[in-house]
Amino acid sequence: MSKRTIVITGGAGILGQAVARRAMDRGDQVVLVDRAPITDQIELAGDVRVGDVDLTDPQSAADAFAGIAEMCGGIDALLNIAGGFVWETLDDGSVDSWERMFAINLRTAVVASKAALPWLMKSDAGRIVNVGAAGALKSDMGMGAYAASKAGVARLTESLSRELLGKVTVNAVLPSVIDTPTNRADMPDADPSDWVAPDDLAAAMLFLASEEARAITGALLPVTGRV
Repeated sequence: MSKRTIVITGGAGILGQAVARRAMDRGDQVVLVDRAPITDQIELAGDVRVGDVDLTDPQSAADAFAGIAEMCGGIDALLNIAGGFVWETLDDGSVDSWERMFAINLRTAVVASKAALPWLMKSDAGRIVNVGAAGALKSDMGMGAYAASKAGVARLTESLSRELLGKVTVNAVLPSVIDTPTNRADMPDADPSDWVAPDDLAAAMLFLASEEARAITGALLPVTGRV
């Protein structure tokens, strides 16, 4: 198979790097896109780094993806990993948190997908893989803003898969708690072996991004470890 160009938003993060390492191991050309200024001095897996990109801004995203496509000769897959989390009750929290979760979890996926579409539709196997959340199916206390934004990612995945049917597949993974240093610090009494290892989640995402997953679109794939 010819080398495919895989664009990873949030590419400098824990999950982004797990995906990047796996994709590079299988011979893909990996492009990291991040809000942070990811310079060559920072040690990261990835062939191309595009930092200082505001994925809530359509123009910033359009400029970044046009540059990527020109540099790499196109785009074959977009993995929307950029996002964030907040645990906050409505009583004690801020209404602004709902807007912030919408912006960083849903708006970034919408903006990045729209910016990448011209090149994904030219690929022989265009793929979009989003990161939703198992908690969006059944939320819990303090999870309202986060779960609502991730429920939006699920609806985006379903609607866009129908819009692009026969042209680009669109799927999402729905992880439970991911085993990251931040989650270990925030939940010191939990057993991380029950959680989802970033590398396992990366494997599921890259399968959905592969040429072999041509028959799968509109799927919301639970990746929940032992939870």
